[in-house]
Amino acid sequence: MEKIIQLALADDHKIFRDGIRMSMKNRDFIRILWEAENGKDMMHKLKLKRPDILIMDIKMPETDGIKALQLIRKEYEDLKVIILSMYDDKETITRMMEYGANAYLTKTADADEIYKAIISCMNSDFYFNELVNSAVLLKLQQKKSVRTFYPSVVKFNEKELKILKLISEDKTTEEISEDVFLSPRTVETIRQNMKTKVGVKTIAGLLMYGMRNHLLD
Repeated sequence: MEKIIQLALADDHKIFRDGIRMSMKNRDFIRILWEAENGKDMMHKLKLKRPDILIMDIKMPETDGIKALQLIRKEYEDLKVIILSMYDDKETITRMMEYGANAYLTKTADADEIYKAIISCMNSDFYFNELVNSAVLLKLQQKKSVRTFYPSVVKFNEKELKILKLISEDKTTEEISEDVFLSPRTVETIRQNMKTKVGVKTIAGLLMYGMRNHLLD
């Protein structure tokens, strides 16, 4: 990766913002664009300077993370959002992923995992760790709807199913293109078409649809 990643931090606790900023200081390809101490300040700064990735807490003054994420998905569809929260309950995790988060980490995550999530979200749109996987799978096992507006039946062709499975294996666009003998641009187009078919905005949503409908078994 050669592109500098513009990173924004939103958390009402300065100690956490300071910790992330210091831990990312000497990492390759990372630049802190701005910080926000509450949801209202975050939404204002998003309008002024758009980052590549936003790391935000759920519990914030003014506008909490849940409402903020819903607003972000309406206005900034391509913005990658990493949730960094004290909450580790499965209901909260799946809820935030349903609303369009690209990754979910707890505040016990170390600097290496945060960096890994940032790079993964930039390269592959999402970062699934064991915490998210177990939360999503539990919800699916309980047969609760991951997104109530999913179409009841979406038919993927053989190539689309192959690409979906490769995405679930955390393959990059370039790696997928080699496996299916298509150009990276064609793979990206197919991936976008699949999201449109399902009615989701993120790869995480597409993967949750795939798991819900046993397409990744």
